[in-house]
Amino acid sequence: MKYLLFTFVGVHLFSLNSGKAIQRNDISQRTFQEIKEEIAHYGDVAKAIINLAVYGKAQNRSYERLAFLVDTVGPRLSGSKSLEKAIQIMYQSLKQDGLENVHLEPVKIPHWERGEESAVLLEPRMHNMAILGLGGSIGTPPEGITAEVLVVTSFDELQRRAPEARGKIVVYNQPYTNYSQTVQYRVQGAVEAAKVGALASLIRSVASFSIYSPHTGVQEYQDGVPKIPTACITVEDAEMMSRMVSRGNRIVIQLKMGAKNYPDVDSFNTVAEIIGGKYPEQVVLVSGHLDSWDVGQGAMDDGGGAFISWEALSLIKDLGLRPKRTLRLVLWTAEEQGGIGAFQYYQLHKANISKYSLVMESDSGTFLPSGLQFTGSEKARAIIKEVMKLLQPINITQVFSNGEGTDINFWIQAGVPGASLLDDLYKYFSFHHSRGDTITVMDPKQMNVAAAVWAVVSYVIADMEEMLPRS
Repeated sequence: MKYLLFTFVGVHLFSLNSGKAIQRNDISQRTFQEIKEEIAHYGDVAKAIINLAVYGKAQNRSYERLAFLVDTVGPRLSGSKSLEKAIQIMYQSLKQDGLENVHLEPVKIPHWERGEESAVLLEPRMHNMAILGLGGSIGTPPEGITAEVLVVTSFDELQRRAPEARGKIVVYNQPYTNYSQTVQYRVQGAVEAAKVGALASLIRSVASFSIYSPHTGVQEYQDGVPKIPTACITVEDAEMMSRMVSRGNRIVIQLKMGAKNYPDVDSFNTVAEIIGGKYPEQVVLVSGHLDSWDVGQGAMDDGGGAFISWEALSLIKDLGLRPKRTLRLVLWTAEEQGGIGAFQYYQLHKANISKYSLVMESDSGTFLPSGLQFTGSEKARAIIKEVMKLLQPINITQVFSNGEGTDINFWIQAGVPGASLLDDLYKYFSFHHSRGDTITVMDPKQMNVAAAVWAVVSYVIADMEEMLPRS
């Protein structure tokens, strides 16, 4: 358990606008020392943001706003009525909050429903297994699929034992190393099993910890490869079946899945701004995704990220600050299906890519952040390190590599600097895409701190005289 120890940060409110950029006629020749001095002048502004978010009237606000949404609409699967209800609630809430240029940008997104699903171990004993079908999976015939099981621990083992897989249900019991390495089994497991003639695939949940909790997520079929039903099972059941086969037991499972794919439907990315006072055409983008999977409440993934991004703009507005550049909040739709809404936003706005100074996404939890992940040039990284020093009052100053996010990676790959929060990933992947992702996981005090970090970074970068350098 982590304990948050803070010292109140004194600040003179009359000096809030003292974060003035150092003016030079030839700004391209500014030295790094001059840039450091410019950033240091934002110290009082940063302290005011921290005080308002962590100790002032705004404390716990992002948590309370999030709790209202997830308790009101629940999970928000792409294509569902609950997602569209959440979008409309957020649209009205952002307008009521006094943010500018609040609008909805239409996109097309996938519509998949899991339906009823079950998996029953028939041999060597009867056992009802907890499962969650994977996004986009096809269903089984109404009578289900009853077949013997082949348990493997890797794709290499599956290839070695390919003759044994035909006509069976492949169970993957891959070890969890980290999410980026292990998630390939969830994403590609069905395709690899189908290539060797399997009837269905069941994948050990990609989770850092389990209390008999299956974790869902997206999977991808491949053109020219038969589509087979696929679902995640618990860590416990995957390991149990692995032990059974090691003892020579024959395993038989009956799998039933009512999953269906429907035509794409209309949805929206939700946008709000604080319009820049000097360079309104230039943008610092702050974001999280509003959609979730259809289990739990989607409070952690990614309600927390969406709501600290809203909170960042609220804090800046409440302090009467207007940065030189536009601060743009985007709440993405259909991130869980592969950044579908974000890709369409990128296609719509990429003509203005030179005007984007920084793109930010929080989508790895809003617990107590360790620091900021950043991708960009060395010159930009040096500037970010100076900005993070402004967060010394809450002792969150580190800058790590690999700033990323499904929704902002389109921009990062095109050369725009990108940032994300580095958080407690062990805790995050314990609840990720499971029924356990509810508001109970969230800590309002930790959300306050995450919002303060997000607001300070986004405001200072938006208000500096120059955009972040790309080379």
